[in-house]
Amino acid sequence: MAETFEKKWYVLHTYAGYENKVKTNLESRAQSMGMEDFIFRVVVPEEEKVETTKTGKEKVEFLKTFPGYVLVEMVMTDRSWYVVRNTPGVTGFVGSHGAGSKPAPLLDEEIQGILRQLGMSSRHEKFDAEIGESVTIIDGAFSGLVGKITAIDNEKMKLHVDIDMFGRETSAELNFDQVDKLV
Repeated sequence: MAETFEKKWYVLHTYAGYENKVKTNLESRAQSMGMEDFIFRVVVPEEEKVETTKTGKEKVEFLKTFPGYVLVEMVMTDRSWYVVRNTPGVTGFVGSHGAGSKPAPLLDEEIQGILRQLGMSSRHEKFDAEIGESVTIIDGAFSGLVGKITAIDNEKMKLHVDIDMFGRETSAELNFDQVDKLV
């Protein structure tokens, strides 16, 4: 696979139970080795599970969606590939055929589905819009409708949009990748 210099998502195989340690190690190595422009986000997919104990208290647990796997958004270069695969706890890339071959990235549809399930956006950069601007909703229950932005949360990569439905104003919280700016 040739170097593309395009951000893509890849799946790392790790030792089971070391997913969060790999995430910490990789983020630390990316910063210390000056790879912030090549290694962007590291995600350990988890889902929240609420259980009621015998005493009636609610206990919140986070269960790994894919035990033994970590997602990384990166630009695949020889150097970034070396940094990631030599991170402590990483046993390899999923989709690599060995013998020094670089792995295949996840398809856009695959990663969008996973990130949406986790309540995250596939857009990493700041959303280039302002409060009061109109947007078209391109995904989800309100797909095809036009709304006005009332709040933007760049940290969570979400925005609040007011939509006119059946003569009433309805507010919706959407991910950045669920809307497009009106031109």
